[in-house]
Amino acid sequence: MSPTRSTSDARSATGRRSGSGGGSRAGSDREASSGSRDGGRAYDAGPFLPSRGGLAAHRRAAADCRGCPLHEDATQTVFGAGPESARILLVGEQPGDQEDRQGEPFVGPAGRLLRRAAEEAGIDMDEAYVTNAVKHFKFVRPPGGGKRRIHKAPELREVAACHPWLSAELRLVHPEIVVALGATAGKALLGSSFRVTKDRGALLPLPGDEDQNGRPHVVATLHPSAVLRADDREGAYAGLVADLRVAAEALAGGGGTGS
Repeated sequence: MSPTRSTSDARSATGRRSGSGGGSRAGSDREASSGSRDGGRAYDAGPFLPSRGGLAAHRRAAADCRGCPLHEDATQTVFGAGPESARILLVGEQPGDQEDRQGEPFVGPAGRLLRRAAEEAGIDMDEAYVTNAVKHFKFVRPPGGGKRRIHKAPELREVAACHPWLSAELRLVHPEIVVALGATAGKALLGSSFRVTKDRGALLPLPGDEDQNGRPHVVATLHPSAVLRADDREGAYAGLVADLRVAAEALAGGGGTGS
């Protein structure tokens, strides 16, 4: 049975317009401040968040987000998707080419692999909420030109700028378990010292200013796109399933919120 979700926890899970706080990486205030300026221009999605409302209101507001320059080349904002009552929330890095075109997260090859692995691990993806640490697709063109758009990893300042949206999703959904898919998501949730190779597959507390009681735990694993690129794809996929199974078992045991 899902434990009671406290009001104080909901406040600390960072729905604040500044984008810093509870459901976030440790020391996010200083990190965002030091890493989110370019020639005096601040990168910050905070001013674009609505002052109230649920996921639908935030999704509408995110469509007009200009918190960093990534919106200039992307087709559209790709906000999270899934039920607001989801007990598990999965966070990736950023939308890919197909996600950018369709406006939905995890609808490309990596998303299909994630769904297969999650269901094999015992997670019902129809009951999960999925999102990304960065809501716009960052890409480069091939050398010499061409129409193909090649994924480029977001910079720290871009992740920090977009963090208010992720914080709001964590606050509004208030899941019991959060799955960090890859290094970018892991750092956004757990701090700059996060390493996939060191921290994956463990049930980790989500950093915050208050007691862990009532707060979700995080399970980190590979991003499914890393599985698709792996030389030993079978082994990488098995590792992804094993990590996701940790999240599924914690969810089944009701142990995700420190109760």
